[in-house]
Amino acid sequence: MPRKKLPTFKDPEKEQEFWASHDSTDYVDWSKARHIRFPNLKPSTKTISLRLPQGLLEDIKIMANRQDVPYQSLIKILLARAVEGENRTSR
Repeated sequence: MPRKKLPTFKDPEKEQEFWASHDSTDYVDWSKARHIRFPNLKPSTKTISLRLPQGLLEDIKIMANRQDVPYQSLIKILLARAVEGENRTSR
């Protein structure tokens, strides 16, 4: 099936508007796409406020100290593992 010609865009906002209202499969043959990795990209982060019971926070800080990592990093690691486990069981 022939693909439509991809238009040129004057700015990122115009491109975003275009893709919000068009199907990419009309322009791109995704069957020829390849998975690639960008190992040096740092994932963007967002600051949040999270209220934890004081005892839980103390336990996390003790665990982090034992593992020699900052407690906030340990919280991210634990959350990522929990989400990954949930995603595996819900498939």
